[in-house]
Amino acid sequence: MSVAGVPTIASPATYLKLIGTALVWGATWIAGRVAVSEAPPLAVASWRFLLAALVLGTLVVIHEGWPRWSLGEWLTLAALGASGIFLYNLCFLYGLKMIEAGRGALVVALTPAVVAVGDWLLFGVAMSPAKAFGIVLAMFGCLLVVTNGDPRLLFTGQIGVGEWLIVGCSVLWAVYTFIGRRGTRSLSPLAMTFGASLTGWLMLTAAALLQGSLFALAETTWRGWGAVVFLGMFGTALAFTWYAEAVQRIGA
Repeated sequence: MSVAGVPTIASPATYLKLIGTALVWGATWIAGRVAVSEAPPLAVASWRFLLAALVLGTLVVIHEGWPRWSLGEWLTLAALGASGIFLYNLCFLYGLKMIEAGRGALVVALTPAVVAVGDWLLFGVAMSPAKAFGIVLAMFGCLLVVTNGDPRLLFTGQIGVGEWLIVGCSVLWAVYTFIGRRGTRSLSPLAMTFGASLTGWLMLTAAALLQGSLFALAETTWRGWGAVVFLGMFGTALAFTWYAEAVQRIGA
């Protein structure tokens, strides 16, 4: 058992699902770029997670029955919705309006390193020399991407807002991962992903309504809607569930 109390050995299917998750999430950068080029970011995020919540909620009811979550579980789901859904998507979609998808994807590749460092500092997970080297290498690579190959720019205030927003994605996803590990102690990965999508959708919808952009979709073409459907069905409903399942089985 690991420090977090989860198994450290899982079937090959778990790792195949993680590889699949990485492939799907790689495509979400392109889909997200297409979507925000035709519709406001908050509207894109709200419709994405409404679709995901409908699909996941249907699956939860079919396989597990109607949810009966305790107050503590609701609080956990709200924290997941705030970190991995609401705030993450603000950084993700607004960041994509400022920088190209490929550049953003390279920056957010820092996420595994951030998760590993957080696990070490906050939860006492062992840090091997190989893992430490990998973390340093990942951080150096991210630094090169953010600064366009000139790390001195980091100290002269010349890093763009878009880059910082995408770095924020990595930090927020690490928070979501750690909260999710706690959530899967009492909830299935499917139920947890549904609850996070539901609470995050409520936050995104409230923000979009306040902004007045929720229904500003008149110029959205089939490409834009196709991107939203991909983000909701595959980038969220499928990939989030696979990721939560892997965290439950092999740890953060």
